[in-house]
Amino acid sequence: MKSGPERELVDTYADRCTATGRPIGLGPLVETEIDNRAFKTAGEESRALAASLEPGARLILLDERGRVLTSRDFAGTLGRWRDEGAREAVFCIGGADGHDRTQLPRPDLMLAFGPAVWPHKLVRVMLAEQLYRAVSILAGSPYHRD
Repeated sequence: MKSGPERELVDTYADRCTATGRPIGLGPLVETEIDNRAFKTAGEESRALAASLEPGARLILLDERGRVLTSRDFAGTLGRWRDEGAREAVFCIGGADGHDRTQLPRPDLMLAFGPAVWPHKLVRVMLAEQLYRAVSILAGSPYHRD
């Protein structure tokens, strides 16, 4: 993602997430982007994504048809995966045509930020903030209030 207010927000939340998460065994938050301009179909993009996954990584697909979780439930899921020894959780935001599920391993979670379709840049910001919020909950920080 190019510079701009969304980039600044993602970077801010990623830095906070990493700083808060490392002492409790979570992080760093690293963002990787696959240049989808190189692919003609969602299938090609999904195959490239599948090839990039480390063995044992938890795969989370962001999709408007996924599960809507509370922040506490999301934090609990991340904490459980950490406690089970997962070394990496990979959150994938689909391209304009979404994910080709036939080209991906079965996801550990399909996550939705509601039934609406959101622009890519905003989903990145929302995901980064929710990851920071989840880590803050697990760390016992006062950031999240019920």
